[in-house]
Amino acid sequence: MNKSISRRLVDKPYILWAALFIIAPLLMVVYYAFTDSTGAFTLANIQALPEYTSTILLSILYGIAATAICLVIAYPFAYFLSRLKVSTQGMMVLLVMLPMWMNFLIRTYSWMTILGDTGIINTVLNALGLNSVQLINTGGAVILGMVYNFLPYMILPIYSVLSKMDSSLIEAAQDLGSNRLQILKKVIMPLSLPGVLSGITMVFVPCVSTFYITQKLGGGQIVLIGDIIETQFQSANNYHLGASLSLVLMVLILICLGVMNYLGADSETEGGVMV
Repeated sequence: MNKSISRRLVDKPYILWAALFIIAPLLMVVYYAFTDSTGAFTLANIQALPEYTSTILLSILYGIAATAICLVIAYPFAYFLSRLKVSTQGMMVLLVMLPMWMNFLIRTYSWMTILGDTGIINTVLNALGLNSVQLINTGGAVILGMVYNFLPYMILPIYSVLSKMDSSLIEAAQDLGSNRLQILKKVIMPLSLPGVLSGITMVFVPCVSTFYITQKLGGGQIVLIGDIIETQFQSANNYHLGASLSLVLMVLILICLGVMNYLGADSETEGGVMV
């Protein structure tokens, strides 16, 4: 009985935290999405959403592109990192996490000085007698900013799974005559799927909802759903439309999380190794 009471007391702060910082904000978003400036119920904000369909689709497209690039870069890096000595792994993980200790705004702003018309890259090109290249204020610059800022969130979960993988499974596959490609396809990749799904979720969600990266590296040429929401709240003072757009974005994120959890549950049920 005492243990039950103490457990309930320990849970109370977390329940309070969830109520204040998760449930309450979500309820406020729902409230503003279905009301007008007078507080009366309305569907006008929801009916206005089709006007932003192209922006939402563009945000998803950029999120998919950045997530795919992060996965292509992160998976082989995480694999080779997991094969290193334990002491070396610790140093490499520290280097991966090091940029995350710097402010997100500063990391993004630094790319402006690199990609700008008078930035480092164009300065070097001009010194070599070559013409300047338009790098800033492009879609490529926005995706580059997403990849740079969110790449560690893809590397770390994949590395965490691969570093804990039972090496005896690989040895068993080798004893059964599997080559390196077969081992990668039928053993390593299925076992690392939970880390991959976790990394995809951790990268895709912030990529879709970002707005500072597009403002600084896109120069207003690339407008994503996060920019529209930020404008509605900051400049237009239209909290109701901004809340409706946030609600749509939240639903998309929940769908993404649901799909990732479903796939992750399937991989665990099947035992991870393909036959």
